[in-house]
Amino acid sequence: MPANLPPEYFKADKWYRSATTSDEKILALEHMLSTIPKHKGTDHLRADLRRKLSKLKEAPVQKGGAKHVDIFHIPKTGAGQVVLLGTPNCGKSSIVGALTNAKVNVADFPHATNSPVPGMLKYEDVQIELVDMPPITTDYSAPGQVGTYRNCDLIAIVIDLSSDVEEQMGVCLDYLESRRLLIDKGTEAFDEHGNILGKKCICVCTKCDIAVEEAIERLKNVSSHKFEYIEISVESGDRLDKLSEELFKQLGIIRVYTKPPGKKADMSDPFTLTRGATVFDVARAIHRELAEKLKSARIWGAGVHPGQNVQRSHILNDKDVIELHFS
Repeated sequence: MPANLPPEYFKADKWYRSATTSDEKILALEHMLSTIPKHKGTDHLRADLRRKLSKLKEAPVQKGGAKHVDIFHIPKTGAGQVVLLGTPNCGKSSIVGALTNAKVNVADFPHATNSPVPGMLKYEDVQIELVDMPPITTDYSAPGQVGTYRNCDLIAIVIDLSSDVEEQMGVCLDYLESRRLLIDKGTEAFDEHGNILGKKCICVCTKCDIAVEEAIERLKNVSSHKFEYIEISVESGDRLDKLSEELFKQLGIIRVYTKPPGKKADMSDPFTLTRGATVFDVARAIHRELAEKLKSARIWGAGVHPGQNVQRSHILNDKDVIELHFS
């Protein structure tokens, strides 16, 4: 093995060895190649990694035969998908059970959850998908579960404040960093090939009613990442409403209500769009071809006069009401 390989290489190697899909293996190999110093001592290793990468990219897609069901592929529903990450007995299942109607297995013994369990959380008039996941440890994570984190909108790290917070956060950070799942200075949301990389994360701190002394302060000192920390107690119900509000905020979505000309707006079923969406984006969400015929629009909401005429490039705010006129 060549000398002077950086720590990032070994993290990527760990990621590659645990990957169960070709896409994940390709991402890991590309990261390994990007971290290896270029000198004669690494020529053989770089050539070997390129061969593996080429073989994966050129592998034909298998057709026919028995279908493989990926239990970790969770189709997105609602306004956004939040997936929980944590060590055994940190309180993930309790959160999903308290905030959704999902049938989770809440138990006092570890590894009671062995497959994803999605449920729908309702925040005001918006549905958010919350997914319970098998726990991770220093030595083990379920094969394939990284794909669920790769495809979600937001990762919620769950930490039990009544236990060893440093150890829990260390395990979670190692998992996320080794698989380039955190958006930071070294990992963007997408790589140069358009592959999805880092995700936004939030830290949900459970059992705040029985937390060990200075648990939050110690937890914040473990990581250099600027997470939002939400303290809750499922047992007492403390701050569960705050958690729902924060998840909505972190997803970066807005609600827009539409109204036909001369009629009242339908305030029961909003369109949900990403923050920064425009009038034209709403029209396109209604009907892609019809959007091209958008002539004008009127807005009721933040920063405008009631019924003000706006251009199709006007940026919308949460709870805006919009009246679209087509040619």
